[in-house]
Amino acid sequence: MPGTTLENLTSETVVTFFKILQERKRLIGKGILKTGIKKSTVSSYWNKLNCFFKWLVSKHYLEVSPFATLKYPSPSYDDKKFLKKEEIEKIITAIHTYHDNNLLILKRNLVIFYLLLFCGLRREELMLLQIRDVDFERKVLTVRGDTSKSGKSRQLPLHSQLLLYLKDYINERRKYTTPYLIVSSQRDEKLSYDGLKHLVEKVSNCSGIPFHLHQFRHTFAINFLNTNNNIAKLRQLLGHKSISMTLVYLRCLPVDELRSDIECMSVDNLI
Repeated sequence: MPGTTLENLTSETVVTFFKILQERKRLIGKGILKTGIKKSTVSSYWNKLNCFFKWLVSKHYLEVSPFATLKYPSPSYDDKKFLKKEEIEKIITAIHTYHDNNLLILKRNLVIFYLLLFCGLRREELMLLQIRDVDFERKVLTVRGDTSKSGKSRQLPLHSQLLLYLKDYINERRKYTTPYLIVSSQRDEKLSYDGLKHLVEKVSNCSGIPFHLHQFRHTFAINFLNTNNNIAKLRQLLGHKSISMTLVYLRCLPVDELRSDIECMSVDNLI
């Protein structure tokens, strides 16, 4: 809506904006035409615009926010963001099965997916990891602030299984001179984003599990909470600035995982 100005920024304008978002056609994936957006997407737009509208009101550019007479779109988070155990197993099996008989690529791909699974890394954090970020003596992985969305460095304890894969892979890639951990199969440089996208598509097709890399971050969060009920620790591991950001990852916690907590309650131990 390029013609929007302060003079015509009203509730009706905002309603029209969201209607356009809902009705516009867009291409996703391999030329798939899609219409409509989720309630959670509407909510995200709403929250970001709301900050701006409040600022306009506080600076007296507007008398009242366009959202003042509109109802907040309560999102529904029924969509599953995490990957289940059987899905992870199929993905790992596909990596072992399809690697073009290239031992370096097999070991690299295993490291990629285990880093995502046991460290909850973002895609950019994974791609920009360097050899120097892996401390085998302390068993610690450093995510540098200049590669992280938060802009702050953090250190992650390395899972013992991941350590074995890392040592094996680094020994296999010893002829590479690039400082980046995840390397290309063709050149002495880091794996490109297109190369990573191609890998995800290949593993997805071979395993029969449609997934995207960020689901591993959700999977890490859900399983960490399941084994260690400490959101403060999870926030630190994920590199979030606030607990509220971490809570977003827990909105799809399976109901079965909550059953044992409910069973712990009884009439005898009520407050």
